[in-house]
Amino acid sequence: MYYERSIEPVIRKMNDTFPVLIVTGPRQVGKTTLLTRLAGKDRKIVSLDNPTIRAAARSDPELFLQRYAPPVLIDEVQHAPELFDYIKVYVDREKRCGDFWLTGSQTFHMMKNVTESLAGRAGIVRMSGLSNDEIRGVHFSPFRVDIPELTQRGKDVPPMDIMEIFQRIFRGSLPRLYENEDVDQFQYYESYLETYISRDVRDLTQVGDEMSFFRFMSVAAARTATNVNYETLASEAGISAPTAKQWLSMLVSSGLVALIQPYANNVLKRVIKAPRMYFLDTGLCAHLTRWSSAEVLEQGAMSGAFFETWVVSEIYKSYLNAGKRPPLYFYRDSNKKEIDLIVYQDGILTPIEIKKSAAPKDALRNFSVLEQLKTEIGTGAVICMAADLLPADRKNWFVPAWLI
Repeated sequence: MYYERSIEPVIRKMNDTFPVLIVTGPRQVGKTTLLTRLAGKDRKIVSLDNPTIRAAARSDPELFLQRYAPPVLIDEVQHAPELFDYIKVYVDREKRCGDFWLTGSQTFHMMKNVTESLAGRAGIVRMSGLSNDEIRGVHFSPFRVDIPELTQRGKDVPPMDIMEIFQRIFRGSLPRLYENEDVDQFQYYESYLETYISRDVRDLTQVGDEMSFFRFMSVAAARTATNVNYETLASEAGISAPTAKQWLSMLVSSGLVALIQPYANNVLKRVIKAPRMYFLDTGLCAHLTRWSSAEVLEQGAMSGAFFETWVVSEIYKSYLNAGKRPPLYFYRDSNKKEIDLIVYQDGILTPIEIKKSAAPKDALRNFSVLEQLKTEIGTGAVICMAADLLPADRKNWFVPAWLI
């Protein structure tokens, strides 16, 4: 079963705008499947995961591009960085949009080559796992606290109860787990981690002890939805703080973790500077932290953190799927006043609290800290397990989590 992806219009637009289309994202999120469906009959498709083809691309890139002449889809192109200079020469000569489609799961190395060789010639699309909307077969615009729009959403999708949401959280967002429900989830994630650590991590840096990196990933997963503290991460993983910082940056560049930055301006003097981290695939996060089922996870000590992680990742993905950089921040000051999420766009701040409760109390109490700013404050929201879209006060609303 194929799930239609919300990002398809963005890819079509990029294809009509740039000679090179680059789709990045973690392994197994559906990059190749999507592009293969969009490729048409004339486009050649070649994967550099094949060692023979990879060797040919690296040893004689000019001949390789003659053999696989555009239009072409080159999968996992980061394995042959030698190609980039020759692709540049080709597109400068032909000046034709859509000639090269490239995918890569190692964003850090690939983007370095893009910056050096294909600046101004490539449209870049970041792709993530399935969103809740895509699984439900609907395609909404990026999340905003727009009450008429959210009211319409409520008519287009059925409500979800707490266990349906936690089943989704536990399952994660990788398409394979939804396309074939017979896939053993535990074995799938074990294989996923083995592939990621043994291939991508080894290529990105010299990780001397792969078990140490796996332990670090587990420690990071246990701290999802918390502010980054490299000393704590290092201590719990048994590594140095500089190594923890390097390894977390690898998880971010691989698209497995998102860092949400604190909102700050000249008026806010006491805001903490550490970002907050979220795993973008809650299924992988649950596997790393060894939860055995959705039921156990929902009743466990981390249920609130997982609920927040899922909500933030869904909002984050809604912007990626529209081809936009997520305009997401959070607020926390030295007095421990905190706002889980702030959407800042078009000069408007939208405060959002996230609570795993049907009727959260005192959820709006910290929104007032934003009143000191010389910035327009938009309609706020408490994303929670409310049964329906309901007003919390004159300017803020309770928003059911299944509406995001």
